[in-house]
Amino acid sequence: MSVKISILDSFLLESGVTLQQVPVAYQCYGTLNTAKDNTILICHALTGSAEATDWWSGLVGEGKTIDTQKYFVVCVNVLGSPYGTASPLSINPETQKAYQANFPRTTIRDNVQLQKLVLQELGINKLFAVFGGSMGGMQALEWAFEKDWVENIGAFGCGGRHSAWAIGWGESQRMAIAADAHFNNGFYTQIPRAGFSAARQIAMLTYRTPQLYEERFGRTSRNDKFEIENYLNYQGDKLVNRFDANCYIQLTHTMDSHDVARNRGGYVEVLKSIQQKVLIVGIDHDVLYPLTEQQELAS
Repeated sequence: MSVKISILDSFLLESGVTLQQVPVAYQCYGTLNTAKDNTILICHALTGSAEATDWWSGLVGEGKTIDTQKYFVVCVNVLGSPYGTASPLSINPETQKAYQANFPRTTIRDNVQLQKLVLQELGINKLFAVFGGSMGGMQALEWAFEKDWVENIGAFGCGGRHSAWAIGWGESQRMAIAADAHFNNGFYTQIPRAGFSAARQIAMLTYRTPQLYEERFGRTSRNDKFEIENYLNYQGDKLVNRFDANCYIQLTHTMDSHDVARNRGGYVEVLKSIQQKVLIVGIDHDVLYPLTEQQELAS
């Protein structure tokens, strides 16, 4: 099933910058019913894409939890991603060259507005549910403030705002990429492989607890390297081969923008104002978004 591309004439970002001729990649599964009330929007994480059945294959599909025989499932690729939506890889209509580091900063809220436009283009003005994990969970929470749009929300492995801890880890990854000799301030002609790989390896360490890494790898070694080193090297190379360094930087900044209370009032009061049914799921081995954040949301 090929990804669909919609071209928006223009799109106004929260920053005040207007993007022109904006490609948006999205994928649909299942059938929209006549009442148009069976749509589930799935929001992807940092390095995900619009192809939800690839990265959430255990949850999305015929007869699965998000049953594509029952629901019309839509997944929209976010701004800044290398998988089809406008990003640092896109051609700037004004210069006819790739944006690279000149691509403007985008926010979680920008992506919700972009998703809304795609849904409206599909004739949808109501969602049965929005689900997402990590960066996708941030989008799902943000959808709660699109009044009368969403009945149910599922936010997995995220908080109501990006913490200082998470922002710090993102900055350490950005600095690792920037330190690569090939990075050239984001205008590279040769992939900054070493820096980008190091950034991904830093990120991987935040996705598991020390105890889990100890149980899985301990001090075992192979080919004169500890197995944890082999694992991290593999994960770094794997992402470098399928993603883009500028896009990675862009999306870590997008996650830093996440704060449901921004320009809305006090954090607790804003969370209390959410009226939809909300499912909060935490991951007990997640160091980046620890259970305390999901417990805070639930309370």
